Amino acid sequence: MGQVAWKALFLSLFDYKTEKYVIAKNKKVGILYRVVQLSVLAYLVGWVFVVKKGYQDTDTSLQSSVITKLKGVAFTNTSELGERLWDVADYVIPPQGESVFFVMTNLIVTPNQRQATCPEVGRTEPLGPQTPTKPGSASIPDALCHKDEDCLEGEAVVAGNGVKTGRCLKDRDSTRGTCEILAWCPVEKRSKPKKPLLGSAENFTVYIKNSIRFPKFKFSKMNVLATDNESYLKTCRYSAEHPYCPIFVLGNIVRWAGGNFQEMALGGGVIGIQIEWNCDLDKAPSECNPHYSFSRLDNKSAETSISSGYNFRFAKYYRDAEGVDYRTLIKAYGIRFDVMVNGKAGKFNIIPTVINISSGLALMGAGAFFCDLVLLYLIKKSNFYRGKKYEEVKSNSRKSLSSPTPNGNQSPDQLGGL
Repeated sequence: MGQVAWKALFLSLFDYKTEKYVIAKNKKVGILYRVVQLSVLAYLVGWVFVVKKGYQDTDTSLQSSVITKLKGVAFTNTSELGERLWDVADYVIPPQGESVFFVMTNLIVTPNQRQATCPEVGRTEPLGPQTPTKPGSASIPDALCHKDEDCLEGEAVVAGNGVKTGRCLKDRDSTRGTCEILAWCPVEKRSKPKKPLLGSAENFTVYIKNSIRFPKFKFSKMNVLATDNESYLKTCRYSAEHPYCPIFVLGNIVRWAGGNFQEMALGGGVIGIQIEWNCDLDKAPSECNPHYSFSRLDNKSAETSISSGYNFRFAKYYRDAEGVDYRTLIKAYGIRFDVMVNGKAGKFNIIPTVINISSGLALMGAGAFFCDLVLLYLIKKSNFYRGKKYEEVKSNSRKSLSSPTPNGNQSPDQLGGL
């Protein structure tokens, strides 16, 4: 029995199947077939060709250049710096006008630092030759000590400002002190202003010049209005009415990103400026326009966290008449702006058009296959339809081929032998 089954399986490899079309008078299956056809047609026309523009060749390798330039001045009067006027050379870092720029809005200044020994905690007055070191409230765990042995000489203070000298500095009535260090003294202040020093930066403006190119289609454009009016860029401000004015007010950018400028200016933050170019090159070049969106990139939900905000340190160095090096340390808080450009361009091409039409026709065939499954296996008369759709034709002997049927015609089996 097993040999017979294997033989039948082997011989079935040489069977040939040809299509036989059967018209099934079944309204339910017929309606299902038309619904599937209409669904595939709606998908092909509506989604593939209208929404996704499947008839176009696309280029996503956008080449982009961004140049930024800020404008604005601010005036401050503080005990550390006195009266001072701030311009773009002071509060913009880096000054090269790149796609990522930082606007300083608040700062902690520690002036007149020089390399000397001092406690690893907050002294604010400059140290002179006769000024005794005096420990303050310890805020760096690695700088806490009870005796000199706790301050290993030459060891750097973890999260501190210098290197331990081997001395533990304590008040007379205190059992706990802080390690003395060799560092830039006095050490940095730790108290942050309650109001942003450069809060008026809200009215500063930034000029964002963006040039783009789609190399596949050799198409280039800028986000600046093509005009001969030299005063246009000096007077315009970006808005829905002026989409080709690349002058943005910083306060508006932060507000469009869902933030409050004065709150962000106090501790810093990060704002993303997205410029998107989605160009249909089958239309006129004037229809290819930039679309701007703004978002806050730092975790604004963690404003009470110790890691919230954005800040960094830098120093300005000088030397006095006696040749001693000094520096002014600045811990800068502010808003970093990241300009990000993306986009794609599309243009008619016969190759994607043919490919998508062929895919639609294949889906039509898949719909017919699905309806066949319903007709042959899922309805009550499936056996009847299956017998009509599939017919097995076998070869007969010559005798059967020559024998006519009672009506004088050859039988279907005889025709199959032919």
